[in-house]
Order: sequence, then structure tokens, then C-alpha cells
Amino acid sequence: MNELSKFYAGKRILVTGHTGFKGSWLSIWLQLMGAQVIGLAKDPYTERDNYCLSHIGKHLKADLRGDICNAATLKEVFAKYKPEIVFHLAAQPLVRLSYDIPVVTFQTNVMGTINVMEAMRCEPSTRVGVMITTDKCYENKEQIWGYRENEPMGGYDPYSASKGAAEIAISAWRRSFFNPEKTTGHTKSLASVRAGNVIGGGDWSKDRIVPDCIRSLEANKAISIRSPHAIRPWQHVLEPLGGYLLLAQRMWEQPQIYNEAWNFGPRTESIADVWTVASKIVKNYGSGELCDASNPNALHEANLLLLDISKAHFRLGWEPKMTLDQSIYMTTDWYKRYKNENVYNLCAEQIETYINK
Repeated sequence: MNELSKFYAGKRILVTGHTGFKGSWLSIWLQLMGAQVIGLAKDPYTERDNYCLSHIGKHLKADLRGDICNAATLKEVFAKYKPEIVFHLAAQPLVRLSYDIPVVTFQTNVMGTINVMEAMRCEPSTRVGVMITTDKCYENKEQIWGYRENEPMGGYDPYSASKGAAEIAISAWRRSFFNPEKTTGHTKSLASVRAGNVIGGGDWSKDRIVPDCIRSLEANKAISIRSPHAIRPWQHVLEPLGGYLLLAQRMWEQPQIYNEAWNFGPRTESIADVWTVASKIVKNYGSGELCDASNPNALHEANLLLLDISKAHFRLGWEPKMTLDQSIYMTTDWYKRYKNENVYNLCAEQIETYINK
């Protein structure tokens, strides 16, 4: 990680969606390494979000509000701050909400991503673009083996379908404008990254198991588990972020080799059902009980979704550092401490702990 810190020190980095869960953690990590971080996002979801409690906005080169659906705003930001590397995380990230706002979901996740790539294409200073999508971009057949990066895109619900469509757009822009075989005409590298279900401190989004658990625990209520038997590849938020950071460095150094799609998921032993994860949260928290609230008529969500991370392991040298129990412990520890401690220091401590594993 010392090599990684040396690489990012002084670099101009644009993080879209920096007020979100993953974006706030990435911004803190980049800031700790000495990067000049420009954040562009809508307002945070709640006042308790990691972005708000850590006050990371005060530490950034620029803390901007804007909508990625506004192409003119993006081009102005790129022209003014001239980012060298872009981590694009801004999105409508919720499956169940996508049923309520399907058009907005597609506008944000597809056209928003295209706007980011167009701004990147027009700015000579920008050399690397890492587009964060999701494991749900795959045409999910609920198979028992993990999806590889070259498997078909798809999606049952509007959210998953929008992310599959975004991946197709990314592939088209890569081949049309950032072609690795024609690097004499440009100096840019574009990749997409797909992670599993990430957990960690400071997430208060709706319909996610950790925030649902913590809200119930803090209110001394039983935790209602909507899909107790759904199986997911769980990982702490720092796991995929570490992969994104490593990938961007490699793309900078060898743009024609690493500008592809990449999976960053957990090891097989970190794949578990929702009930198991919630039970481990309760155990670590020291109180609480679970309630099966499954509904046979509920909106469709995948019951099984796994990732194959062989490519990242063999070609990047990346691999998960944490077990499921370690990930849940670190996550629960954040929620047990955030009310009484400096949250920025708490996040920095957890990043340091992760780096030293």
C-alpha cells in the first residue's frame, strides 16, 4: 500500500457520488493518501451518512453539488478541475426504489454514465476512468457458480437492467473512443468494475440489511428480515475500493492492458444468506432479535448471485483480505462507536487496520 500512496499523492481525482456510502469511504482513503479529491454529487441521503459525520467534504479540493444527468455541469467541472483519474460512483443504487422510479433509474445509471464518459473524452488531462457498476449487471440465472466478466449483461428489475445497459454503453465507448488497440490516437483508459454486496459503517440507505438492522437495534425493535434465504457475496466496503484503487494505478501505467471489466467480490466462504448475516450483526452488537418478514408476493429480487474473481486475482494480484466475520465485526464496530467518537478518525483507523491486514 505504500506504493499505492505514492502513486495517488498529488493526483487530481474526480469522485462522482462522493456523498454516498462507497463514495465517502473512497474519498477519505484518497485524501489520506494525499490526493487532490474533487467530489461531485447530490446531497447525502441523511445527516447520519458517513459523508456528513466524517466531514470529509472539508478535506477535499472541491466539494461540489450537481447531477450527472446534466452534461453541461459535468463538462464545466472537468474543464475547471482537469481531473487525471475519475472514479464514477454516482447512481440510483437501490433495486426496490427502481420499481418506483424506473425512468429516473435509467436516466441516472445509463445517461449519467454516458455523460461522464463524454466529459472524460473531451478533457485532455483525464487519463483513467473507473466506472463502478454492480454484480447485478449480469443476466442472472441464479446459477451456483460465479459470473465471469465476459458473461451476458441483463437484469430482471429496472435497477439491474439499467446497470447492464450502462455496461454495454461503457463497452461501446471503450471500443469507439478509447480503443486499446489505437492508443496512438489517445492516452485514455476506461474500465468497469463490479462488486458484491458491500457493507460498512455509515450506510443508512433503505432496503439494505445492515442499515435495517442498525435502525431496529437502535430503536430496540425486532429486525424484520425481508428475504432471509437470499444468498449474496458479502464484503466490507474497503475490499472493492482497494481493488478499484489498484486497478486505476495499473490503468495509468499500462492503459492498453487493464481497460476492461473486472469483478471484485469476496471469497467463497463469505457467501451467505441474509439471515446468517443479520444473526452475526446481532451477536456483534450484543443485543437484538430477528423476525422473518418474508412475503411471497414481494417485488422480485435475486435469491442467488455469485461472482468469479479469478481475473482480478491472477492479473491484478488482488484478493480479499477479510473473512465474513471480520467484515461484520468491523462494520458493527463502526455503528457501536460513531455516536461518541470522531468519525473521520474512526474511518481512518479502519482503513489503516485494513491496509495492515
